[in-house]
Amino acid sequence: MIEANKNLNYCVNLFKRIRLQTVEVNIGNLKMGGANPIRLQSMTTTDTMNTELSVEQSIRMIDSGCEIVRLTAPSKNEAENLANIKSSLAAKGYNTPLVADIHFTPNAAEIAAKIVEKVRVNPGNYADKKKFEEIEYTEESYNSELERIEQKFTPLVLLCIKNNTAMRIGTNHGSLSDRILSRFGDTPEGMVESAMEFIRICQKHYYHNLVISMKASNTIVMVQAYRLLVATMMKQGICYPLHLGVTEAGDGEDGRIKSAVGIGALLEDGIGDTIRVSLTEEPEFEIPIARKLAEKFNTTENIFIISNTDNTIPYSPFHYSRRETLTILNIGNNHVPIVIADLSTKNNIKQANFFGFGYTYSVTLDKWNLTDQAADYVYIGDNSIDFELPGTLGVICNFNNWNTNFRTKKGYYPKLEINDLPSISYDTIGFIEIEATDNINYSILQNYVNCILILKTNYSNAAHIYRKLQFDFANNKIDNPVVLSYFCENEDSETFQLTVSSESGVSFIDGFGDGIWLKGNQPLQLINSTSFGILQATRTRISKTEYISCPSCGRTLFDLQETTAKIRKETAHLKGLKIGIMGCIVNGPGEMADADYGYVGTGPGKINLYKEKTVKKKNVPEEEAVQELILLIKENGDWKDNE
Repeated sequence: MIEANKNLNYCVNLFKRIRLQTVEVNIGNLKMGGANPIRLQSMTTTDTMNTELSVEQSIRMIDSGCEIVRLTAPSKNEAENLANIKSSLAAKGYNTPLVADIHFTPNAAEIAAKIVEKVRVNPGNYADKKKFEEIEYTEESYNSELERIEQKFTPLVLLCIKNNTAMRIGTNHGSLSDRILSRFGDTPEGMVESAMEFIRICQKHYYHNLVISMKASNTIVMVQAYRLLVATMMKQGICYPLHLGVTEAGDGEDGRIKSAVGIGALLEDGIGDTIRVSLTEEPEFEIPIARKLAEKFNTTENIFIISNTDNTIPYSPFHYSRRETLTILNIGNNHVPIVIADLSTKNNIKQANFFGFGYTYSVTLDKWNLTDQAADYVYIGDNSIDFELPGTLGVICNFNNWNTNFRTKKGYYPKLEINDLPSISYDTIGFIEIEATDNINYSILQNYVNCILILKTNYSNAAHIYRKLQFDFANNKIDNPVVLSYFCENEDSETFQLTVSSESGVSFIDGFGDGIWLKGNQPLQLINSTSFGILQATRTRISKTEYISCPSCGRTLFDLQETTAKIRKETAHLKGLKIGIMGCIVNGPGEMADADYGYVGTGPGKINLYKEKTVKKKNVPEEEAVQELILLIKENGDWKDNE
């Protein structure tokens, strides 16, 4: 059984970005792990039997910077055709390593191992058929199953040794075998044990040319599984390179934020040797995103060196638990994290300025309307507001401005510096802004139990700086709610989103943070949507529909991008609902493990519709499937009309 207590080591240093030293593996002419740079990869979406289209797409991917190209091999035919694709690429001067993606078909894996540089197998379905059955095992019957798996898997291991072929053991949260689920449940521990069973078989034959992954669409599960895997490998004395990815991340802004949150949380701790960003877009578009993430963690500029601190972790890195705090206003404890908008740079604040963070004002009706992504507080600095605001919106202003103009006005709160504290009473409700790298006088803070703390830093290792304060607050019994502030001056909107998402994700995944305040040279609307996107991606505040859509591959039975857009158009108003959109049965009910509803390709032009993991409508014609999905949602009482 996998151990999972909070003090297991899972990275080299909790307060410094030091790369985990892993075994160096050879994937054809490419080296991964060890001291090698983080490698970038993606997967084709073409039919592997179509040599010409597969070669053309592979070249587009390689030209965009893809260092490893993966292709699906669902049967022997596709596996054999990898030889034609490989030779055609070589004839055009491309020798990038190819990977065969295998599900359910060991014979295809054994063929591919003789052709391509790497095979990917999924422990959940390589030797098991998934029926969603709960099975009672004795130790004897469970060990018998392990022997059966070893007999089925060993031939591939021996072929990989003979042909110098690398292997990725790729566990997916949604496709754990019934056997693993019966013993471990749908947990990170189950994911790790699923991989370790296959790793032990490889080690038995002294085969170490391995890469391991722990993918999930839920970023918390994904991060915890990788951490637990690293802790397990460190304990046994050998760490294999890690392939990072948030599976079924989706498309557009949501897919980028979600990927950056999960991948960034691991890269912050030096975990990860290769990245695949899984977007429901063309694969060549994934590589620039992966490159930006990798480059962020290659920099050593603007790093604050954190002094030694107590390494007793005040939370479990393997199980989510939010930091317990006092409740102040609607902040902390059981309240969802707040979002703060910033109008401090506006010279003359008007109602129209509030549109950027979720508020619209009707002059005719003299009424404010709020969206599901309406910020909770607005910071106005030294500005004034000469009109009434909705009662749900709090206003934060600089201390002197508050003290002079708003001290008695309901809903207005001061932003305080440490030096301002002697000027207020202990029972004043306010926001104390703290430079996170300063020496903090905790004995003073302990007196102001009605104040929210705003942490800020302009250093690029904000995740580690805030983690240190998470430790220090626990040790000094500081229970005030905390708002985490992040600043990115990059004017490229995508870089801004990736940077703040990758920096903030790890704190919220570790239960630290009762609010978020993003700052940068971006439109208010983008900053606001990014704030809510980060909270949605970390499952700490749900403000919209979540789409768990696979990135497409050669197995896909319909146009994923077009279908996702259609479903989004009809269901985007269903706040809190999770809809899985899967191109085939391989990425079907298992991969969308925690979705409320599923839309799964089951044959050419045919769709199966799911309620959770149960098929409710089979073989629905594709042209009718979106409307049938809406009917299914209505039949189960989860539909509401779009106002």
